[in-house]
Amino acid sequence: MTDVTDMAESQQPMDAFDADYELEDSADELTDVSGEREMYEHFRFVADKGQQLLRVDKFLVARLERSSRNRVQQAADAGCILVNGKPVKSNYRVKPLDVVSVVMDRPRYEFEIIAEDIPLDIVYEDKTVLVVNKPAGLVVHPGHGNYSGTLVNALAWHFRDTPDYDVNDPRLGLVHRIDKDTSGLLVVAKTPDAKTHLGRQFFEKTTKREYYAVVWGIPDPEQGRIEGNIGRSLRDRLQMDVFPPGSEYGKHAVTHYEVVERLGHISAVKCVLETGRTHQIRAHMRHIGHPLFNDARYGGDKILRGNRSGSYTRFVEHCFELCPRQALHARTLGFVHPETGEEMFFTAPVPEDMTAMVERWRKLGES
Repeated sequence: MTDVTDMAESQQPMDAFDADYELEDSADELTDVSGEREMYEHFRFVADKGQQLLRVDKFLVARLERSSRNRVQQAADAGCILVNGKPVKSNYRVKPLDVVSVVMDRPRYEFEIIAEDIPLDIVYEDKTVLVVNKPAGLVVHPGHGNYSGTLVNALAWHFRDTPDYDVNDPRLGLVHRIDKDTSGLLVVAKTPDAKTHLGRQFFEKTTKREYYAVVWGIPDPEQGRIEGNIGRSLRDRLQMDVFPPGSEYGKHAVTHYEVVERLGHISAVKCVLETGRTHQIRAHMRHIGHPLFNDARYGGDKILRGNRSGSYTRFVEHCFELCPRQALHARTLGFVHPETGEEMFFTAPVPEDMTAMVERWRKLGES
């Protein structure tokens, strides 16, 4: 039975929930996770009519296999214990007919994860954590339509000779996620305590993450803050929309951006997330009129700046071919090591598809 300690991030939770979590053909794409994640119910208990007042941690320990009171308390701290739909602390007293839920940042696995020999770009690894640079196109978690060929399947192969690592154990594994077609850094917890510790850092927004994006046009001002609730589109469930701050729709979201290179009709932008909602960067940049380059979901796969001459059209189409996905890369990741307390900071180079596309735009500007 699933334990209650799969308390991964959002940002975020997900996003994580990006930074971005895509709910499309696969159940893989939560961009960031911090307490603002897309959450999935794993367990639900309804208290009896005669239920005496009882702390929720004691209530759950008596009903969940392989779960200690300490683990339940940690889950509550991470916002994974809900009563009547709202997060509660471990000292909440369950009343008659209360609905107590355990939620996590990924759907329940209803099948065994099979190890597959898929190459991994491992940036760092010790006995507690692993940092991996995920390529674009690789789904993170198995889900509907993607039961194999995912990052989790690759991790199962990598840890196949590690007796203490069970890829089907939710107390271990990925602490956050990025979209299938977003590249970049992810951290994997190799022990339950590491996942709890790292999950709390994402939840409390103390991690350091920076994204490199290429967008249509030059944002004005070139450095700014985008604030607007992000929620599922009322017109297209595969998209996220931006709603006014304080709106009844969506959840509070803030993205900080800065133009780092002007490239004529596009620009390279640094994005830092204050929150981590589903598709946050993608939705926020479209909201200010600058969709990510070649982001088909949000309209960036069309010519949005420049003339429509035949030569320019062919040039842009070639750039789309060079970078056949949204131009978004999780470039930096920083966190406190869950065992040593050391500040860890990692950087993943911008991948070749994005650099080749950007270089083409540089040469266009020089011609």
